[in-house]
Amino acid sequence: MILSDATIKTMLARDELIIEPLEDSQLQPASVDIRLGTHYLKIDENAIESIALDTPAQYVEFETEEVIIPPNSFLLATTNEYIKLPENLTAFVEGRSSIGRMGLFIQNAGWVDPGFEGEITLELFNANRLPIRLIAGRRIAQLVFAQMDQKANMPYNGKYQKQHKAVGSRIYKDID
Repeated sequence: MILSDATIKTMLARDELIIEPLEDSQLQPASVDIRLGTHYLKIDENAIESIALDTPAQYVEFETEEVIIPPNSFLLATTNEYIKLPENLTAFVEGRSSIGRMGLFIQNAGWVDPGFEGEITLELFNANRLPIRLIAGRRIAQLVFAQMDQKANMPYNGKYQKQHKAVGSRIYKDID
């Protein structure tokens, strides 16, 4: 079941769901808008010849209030908000339609597991032929919350738990 604005507001008031900082204008009928932070990572394409799944990728890290994403470029960014989901709630991260219509694809693997706590790392891709300028603090994506039928037996406690700032891939830590 997708949560309504009324249910989200109640859960926030009871501290069952944490989203900080949060302004009233971010609450939508069936979601919460999340804003762009100031921390970014980009693959250090001048230092490596390829990206592998079994070794850490090398990134260039930077902080800025404004960033320009060139055409056909990929960038990791963080949200301004820190979230904490209860063990019976999951969230979908969706790019805002108005931004998608400009050619900016926003992803975070699309899913936030129950029990996750931290800032959300967003994967940004400029599919346009023109650069896209982004400013920190702007609403860039939205969280859509879904109530689970019961608490998760094994809530999220993985390699991205309690992350701050944009976090690069940690797939090399996977045990396959």
